[in-house]
Amino acid sequence: MVEKIKFGTDGWRGVIAEDYTFENLRRTAQGFASYMLAQGKAGQWIVVGHDKRFHSENFAAAVAEVLTGNGLNVWLTDGATPTPVIAFSVVNKKAAGAVNITASHNPPTDNGFKVRNETGGAIDPDGLKQIEAGIPDSVENVQRIPFNEALKAGKIVKFDPAPAYIDHIQKLIDLQPIKDAGLTVMVDTMWGNGAGWFPRLLAGGKTRVIEIHNERNPSFPEMKRPEPIQPNIDVGLKATVDNHADVLIITDGDADRLGVGDENGEFINQLRVYGLLAYYLLEVRGLRGDIVKTLSTTGMLNLLGAQYGVPVHETGVGFKYVAPKMTETNALIGGEESGGYAFRGNVPERDGILAGLYMLDFMVRTNKKPTELLKLLFEKVGGEFFYDRVDSAFSGDRAAREQIILNAKPATIGGLKVTGLITIDGFQFKLEDGGWLLIRFSGTEPILRVYCETRHGEKVQAILQDGLKVAGIQ
Repeated sequence: MVEKIKFGTDGWRGVIAEDYTFENLRRTAQGFASYMLAQGKAGQWIVVGHDKRFHSENFAAAVAEVLTGNGLNVWLTDGATPTPVIAFSVVNKKAAGAVNITASHNPPTDNGFKVRNETGGAIDPDGLKQIEAGIPDSVENVQRIPFNEALKAGKIVKFDPAPAYIDHIQKLIDLQPIKDAGLTVMVDTMWGNGAGWFPRLLAGGKTRVIEIHNERNPSFPEMKRPEPIQPNIDVGLKATVDNHADVLIITDGDADRLGVGDENGEFINQLRVYGLLAYYLLEVRGLRGDIVKTLSTTGMLNLLGAQYGVPVHETGVGFKYVAPKMTETNALIGGEESGGYAFRGNVPERDGILAGLYMLDFMVRTNKKPTELLKLLFEKVGGEFFYDRVDSAFSGDRAAREQIILNAKPATIGGLKVTGLITIDGFQFKLEDGGWLLIRFSGTEPILRVYCETRHGEKVQAILQDGLKVAGIQ
């Protein structure tokens, strides 16, 4: 039986040697090549990059063979490269798109296949469906040119993407004040592509950068996966305290996501980080522009948007929704619950490196530590916001489960009155305190995700448990 390749919110991911094989990868690359040709991109260039997972450089070479076999040309990164740098390279090289071999924050058993368009941003859901539809059932229908032959013919060209990206970053942010600030910055690169970037960008001043987990090790020791949340970051949080650092900057496996720990070694959740970044751009830098947020991220953004007079757009979960909306509105910032943030002036792609630099700039410009910045934010939005999420397996038909949720019609959740229901991506119940409960289904496995945000820290677990009840899990 032919194995169908199914794209999730950000491309295709699979278990290495199980479904993520060279044969299936080549079939997927053929689907992407066919899509590009249908878009009139014959003869144009595609950027291909990869992360530090097992065999990633060889998987990238296999993709390059297929793309060139279909009449496209390939800019191939000369080593493991952060996803935001690959995305910027698309624009810088005037390429037609990109393929990125990475499973981002997934477990070490996995690898992935991310695709991008000419903006460097995610391809929209319709485009992803077209790519899926173009994946042949057999590898016999895959066109390819042997790697060395394509390299010799100039159809594959290796390049170093770092210098152009660094020049670009320095136009968005003045790094010298950060270098001169005398901060001690702990950086956990989670064995991934972010290694070496902050020391390189911030060298030459009084600020000291201490990196951990900065070698290649595809088994990701000391963490379950390279995802910048607890418990994966507990070693980094402890190192922050041990080294008396002012802040912990965390980049995930492909460096498109940012995690932050404060000076006390406490994790600042992703929703609060998004609030901080938006507040920094609006208040400290005095910029104005639309905010794009997924349903699963913070209501603090809506409050900030109202106070600063900027529109706030809510989308479905995933950058395949955020990126097109950012492009459409020329948004100032866009982001999602998983710690991915994108910025105007950059490509519409998550950038953990730029987001981390903006956090450091926020600290330097205000002369405040992370706990003090949070205090400023909460004063601006009228108090603290609390967030958590639980994932649960479910059995049976998804459509039947969705009907159970629709039929529930809860009057209260976690003791808070339900004021509305939004169904653009899952089921989001608005709550009287300005918080929310969101129930969503995974696109690739029988997993139901329940998220919540509330002003009442003591109600978080009750809200989540009520969410599971609404979904018929308990």
